[in-house]
Amino acid sequence: MNDARITDWDDAYANMAHIPGADALVERWAPEAAAFRKTWIEKDLDVVYGEGERQRFDVFHPDGKSKGLLVFVHGGYWLRFDKSFWSHFAVGGLAHGWTVCMPSYDLAPAVRIATMTRQVAEAITKASARVGGPVRLAGHSAGGHLVTRMICDDSPLSRQVLDRIETVVSISGLHDLRPLRNTSMNKAFKMSEEDAVAESPALKAPAVDCPVVAWVGGAERPEFLRQSGLLADAWQNATYHEEPGRHHFDVIDGLRERDSGLVSALLAS
Repeated sequence: MNDARITDWDDAYANMAHIPGADALVERWAPEAAAFRKTWIEKDLDVVYGEGERQRFDVFHPDGKSKGLLVFVHGGYWLRFDKSFWSHFAVGGLAHGWTVCMPSYDLAPAVRIATMTRQVAEAITKASARVGGPVRLAGHSAGGHLVTRMICDDSPLSRQVLDRIETVVSISGLHDLRPLRNTSMNKAFKMSEEDAVAESPALKAPAVDCPVVAWVGGAERPEFLRQSGLLADAWQNATYHEEPGRHHFDVIDGLRERDSGLVSALLAS
């Protein structure tokens, strides 16, 4: 979509209004996640990684020896949700023998997006000190922004942690934050043009040469298709994958399946 043709930026980035039954889909996440936490035995919940109340993560351990650490960063437009909504999306990674970490982080308007970037880096650093082996990152929507932000040339991660990252998958991610300044959400973000540029992965260079996949549902809003294509165009190590028929709220369902294409993209050797 040509940005010049967009007159209603709130609508361009609205997902709920354009997906029938979206409310019911989202409402299922919390109880399904709670049921998973109740039944999965090998776990460490509410591990502290920072001073804030939301600076906690959950860790789910696989049966047998771990192959490494998979970190999933949730979305919600930097405004909503926490780790408790997503636990069941650890199933695919656990089935392949990976330890799965799911962090919460502070949200707008309490903090700026740059602070969330630093907090996610702190969570990854703390989790990677607990789990040996390679690290793989996945994030959905705003979480897709945050995981790609981790491997930019000004990453807040240490070189030691960066060198362990093997693959990054941004699922319906946001990689150029400048258009978000045109939405009403910016009342909470308080992003200046300078802030948006500083936090946009597509406007930076990657710090590591690991594979990056911009994974998006074929039935998503045009702006999300464009945002995924932007990263693939900007980074030589990034590829674009459009999953037919998937929308913003079911494109992550593949994380719950051992043999899905999404899990394969994230965990394939």
